Amino acid sequence: MNYLITGGTGLIGQRVIEKLSQKNVKLTVLTRDKIKAKKQCCDKVRLIEHLSLNEIENSNIVINLAGEPIANNRWSKAMKEKICRSRWLLTQQIVSLIEQAKAPPHLFISGSAIGIYGRQSKEEIDENFTDFHHEFTHKVCQKWEDIAMSAMTKNTRVALLRTGIVLAKDSGALAKMILPFKLGLGGKIATGKQFMSWIHIEDMVNAIIHIIDNNELNGPINMTSENAVSNQKFTAALAKILNRPAFLSTPAVLLELLFGEMSELLVYGQNVYPKKLKTSKFTFTYTNIDTALEDLLSS
Repeated sequence: MNYLITGGTGLIGQRVIEKLSQKNVKLTVLTRDKIKAKKQCCDKVRLIEHLSLNEIENSNIVINLAGEPIANNRWSKAMKEKICRSRWLLTQQIVSLIEQAKAPPHLFISGSAIGIYGRQSKEEIDENFTDFHHEFTHKVCQKWEDIAMSAMTKNTRVALLRTGIVLAKDSGALAKMILPFKLGLGGKIATGKQFMSWIHIEDMVNAIIHIIDNNELNGPINMTSENAVSNQKFTAALAKILNRPAFLSTPAVLLELLFGEMSELLVYGQNVYPKKLKTSKFTFTYTNIDTALEDLLSS
């Protein structure tokens, strides 16, 4: 089995490669920096800097995880353009090559995010939900998904990873939270009532493997735990596992002053349920936020 992976040096990409490298497969990773990628990827990985029709035709499965981080900087006009182009253009390039291929891959997995739903109330939503709130994150993800789904044919199955907050110790959102909490500066954000739809990195990777192995899974798939929590509950759980107080509260107005429009990611949320994964009998290892954080941080 031949895999072509983009975004292989990212949080999810690295873990997916680690998992797949344990199998008898061939792994090819598209990268802009071979030197950096070589340090981060295992020896089994073949690195390329350019896509070609030949690469697509020689791949049974394409996993597209590349994209400019959405929460690292204020959303200036230039940053918004960078976020969009990093997702849309590469995905379109892959889709165009798949359409040209005489022997296309039988599975194309492409990234997305629960940001497609936009800000929502506390009501639980699944993949059938269509009452989107039309804001920047929705715009980014909707076009991203539309481009990827255009590759869907009788020969190529397409699965879209609507990913929530991926919890891992050394990278991602959780890693950014740990130091303030250890310093006693942790606390809820805004009202703390907004939902955080999270997933443990181990479940994230296992769910991707589950999608690969289950031909009935296609289209949008919510990649979140089955038990979303409020920001206030998440804050309490993190403070408890770190044995630190969490009395502080960051007002929404301050976040808006500091981060501009990007603060919406922190102030608002969605209560997302992974209906397709549950219906397809995927078993989550971590369904409770306390046990997920304990596994990641107790050592």
